[in-house]
Amino acid sequence: MAATNTQTPAQQTTRTPLNRQAITLELVIARAPNHTQAEKMSSAYGLDPVDYHGVREATEEQTGLSAQALQPTVNETAMRIHLQRIVGAFVSSAHGAAGFYQSKVTQARDLTSKLANEDRDEDRDGVYGFETKAARARQFAAQAGLTAYALLAAAEGAVHAYAEITGEAWRPYEAPLAAPATVSRQSAATEIAVFA
Repeated sequence: MAATNTQTPAQQTTRTPLNRQAITLELVIARAPNHTQAEKMSSAYGLDPVDYHGVREATEEQTGLSAQALQPTVNETAMRIHLQRIVGAFVSSAHGAAGFYQSKVTQARDLTSKLANEDRDEDRDGVYGFETKAARARQFAAQAGLTAYALLAAAEGAVHAYAEITGEAWRPYEAPLAAPATVSRQSAATEIAVFA
């Protein structure tokens, strides 16, 4: 037999929204590798360098072209909302990549420091001529760093395009706080519960 809820809607607890930190471009810049770090990763591990300015300009151009194609149909407010979401996706993607990069650097450091411990036999290098687990982790962290750096370039391009198109600086969307239920709403909820 199914249990029924005997509380009225006014008695039921409401969920409070989680206060999450807004993902800003500044936050991504703080977490992603900078130009000097990206150059070092590229040269130390023999990886292709990131054309930061090319990625940034291409993203900015593509965002602008997309907005131009939509302008005959989409009004100014709808364009601002659309671009807010598009730019938010670019910034969120760069933020996720920067966080992934940070975790891979931590993992590579942990594995490398274990290898430096002379008293542990299980952490010794493997077969001569093959990469160790720590070396593979360092290589992967460098690849993740260059990915985060490239996605930061794309996010910067999208943010700049937003400012050019709308005339205002991009800010991450923050949902308005829900107003507490008024007495009339609680009363209406209690009255409508009668019909359930």
